[in-house]
Amino acid sequence: MSVEQRITELREQLRHYSDCYYNEDSPVVDDFTYDRLLRELEELETEHPQLRTEDSPTVKVGGKASEVFSPVTHRVPLQSLEDAFSYEELTDFDKRVQNALGTDYEYVVELKIDGLSVSLEYENGVFVRGATRGDGTVGEDVTANLMEMKEIPKVLPENIPYLCVRGEVYMKKAVFEELNAMQEILEKKPFANPRNAAAVSLRQKDPKVTAERKLSLFVFNLQLCEGKSFSTHQESLSFLKELGFPVSPYFNRFSNMKDAFSEITRLGEMREELPFDIDGAVVKVNNFSSRVLLGETSKFPKWAIAYKYPAEIKETRLTNIFIQVGRTGVLTPNAELESVRLAGTTVRKATLHNYDNIKEKDIRIGDMVRVRKAGDIIPEVLESVPEQRNGTETEFVMPAECPVCNAPIVRVEGEAAHRCSNVECPAQILRNIVHFASKDAMDIEGLGPQIVSLLLDHGLIQKVSDIYTLTAENIASLERMGKKSAENLLSAIEASKSRELDRLIYALGIRQIGKKAGKILAKNFKTMTAVMDAAVEEFTSIFEIGEISGKSVVDFFSLESNRQLIEELANHGVNMEYTDTGVSEIFLNKTFVLTGTLPTMSRSEASKLIEDNGGKVSSSVSKKTDYVLAGEEAGSKLKKAQDLGITILSEEEFLGMLP
Repeated sequence: MSVEQRITELREQLRHYSDCYYNEDSPVVDDFTYDRLLRELEELETEHPQLRTEDSPTVKVGGKASEVFSPVTHRVPLQSLEDAFSYEELTDFDKRVQNALGTDYEYVVELKIDGLSVSLEYENGVFVRGATRGDGTVGEDVTANLMEMKEIPKVLPENIPYLCVRGEVYMKKAVFEELNAMQEILEKKPFANPRNAAAVSLRQKDPKVTAERKLSLFVFNLQLCEGKSFSTHQESLSFLKELGFPVSPYFNRFSNMKDAFSEITRLGEMREELPFDIDGAVVKVNNFSSRVLLGETSKFPKWAIAYKYPAEIKETRLTNIFIQVGRTGVLTPNAELESVRLAGTTVRKATLHNYDNIKEKDIRIGDMVRVRKAGDIIPEVLESVPEQRNGTETEFVMPAECPVCNAPIVRVEGEAAHRCSNVECPAQILRNIVHFASKDAMDIEGLGPQIVSLLLDHGLIQKVSDIYTLTAENIASLERMGKKSAENLLSAIEASKSRELDRLIYALGIRQIGKKAGKILAKNFKTMTAVMDAAVEEFTSIFEIGEISGKSVVDFFSLESNRQLIEELANHGVNMEYTDTGVSEIFLNKTFVLTGTLPTMSRSEASKLIEDNGGKVSSSVSKKTDYVLAGEEAGSKLKKAQDLGITILSEEEFLGMLP
């Protein structure tokens, strides 16, 4: 491969990784891997300057402003930081500082919080705007969401004409664990790490969702302050702290890089004890006038550098593999390990993800394995060390029955996960009840995860059908539940009995059967009894119901416990029959994309109309898109649709298509 080809390959890789990290909030590689690739690209471009381009990842900050939020142009650019991975690279930085400033300078060392960078703007002491970094020049207006964060002062104790500060929105480790536990209960994809969770939580369309996520903030830089002047970074942080901002913790001054690196090492040793994630430490020149002399590049300030902590990998022996049954019924194999000190903590177990991962990496019981914990909550086994085998190692085999309830284990074709087939398995009952009561299913308002947990803990319910045996007295006896709350919950439970059959089918949590498939089954089979007794061939004869989905329904109702559940629900008065609502299928097999602001309805209202009439709503425009419903400020989706020759609809034209 030529140098030019390698540079092109690295740019494509880094752009993809950057887009996943900054814009999709779904990282596909760890920071250390990304930074190493970026460093390789920088070195190649330095050696071959004729191949450098202005849009290279070494020049441009990775993010961009989303179309979901209004753009905000930063008065002071929110730049990235140059990275260092060794003490030698820090001393190289120190030499550059010495060459420019002589010996009259000092450093401030502070934590590099792993979160989402934001700017906060105040006018006359009042918080008026908050924005994400975006590409460093233009970010996203997330003011409404930041308003929900209690740690952000809304009114300052001092009437400053204009103030702009930069901070990092992050999620504490304990909050992250709670959030991912809830994602598991609701059978949603878990967040990769606290940074990913914080970014997704801040960039929500509904500020109420942001409020529920319990985000935190550290302010680490004074961007601009009218009416006041400061000589040092440390002085500015002290001032911001007096104004009520939660400033970056553990910031200390040092007169040389050797002492600064000792502080970096100290901070790295305590990272596991911190309640939040850090991915490094930042070294900044303290004096503001010195920063002016040092200047900046198009991407980095020359007066600061970020030291990145490497991922720590160690070897230990895998003594056993045990199965954990999650609340979604997924069987997750975990490794029992001989104790090993890793990233500041003693590790005795690690995730193996799934059976395919074990087979692919040829991990056996008794193997020496390499384990990594790079700021993650749960360590993982990276690989085995087969050259250290002595012949006593044994291959792992997935059990045929659930270790909790002894029900058969199933694996749907095309999925990596093995699952318990019993809907009433004690390991997954909490998730099943929460899903059953959710808005898109039986819509039992007030029966959320916390209340379900309380009901289970107090022995008031043990399975889904027990919901309909609850009384006002036993509900009112729960913590935070009074007489009025009990009455409201009972009313919602009673109302759920008359829900349509398609919602009940979806509420059962049958694998491969979502809301749309539930509607198709209800409309074609008319009764729950007919659905229960149908053969795979009867399902596959229906458009949009494939063999995998059909077999999933048959397998579900082959279990006597699941058929018994339906009988109990029917005895409690839950509707088991389809009612023809007369809704048309005018959009059957048609795919819509919505963009811009519609004149009289929200996107969710338009989406419901499309889906209720047989259509599908997609988030991106492609050749498979049939219509783009466009409002004001439609953006790039409209342009792409025009380029592809896709039919563009106004709200008026869209409504005119409805019967």
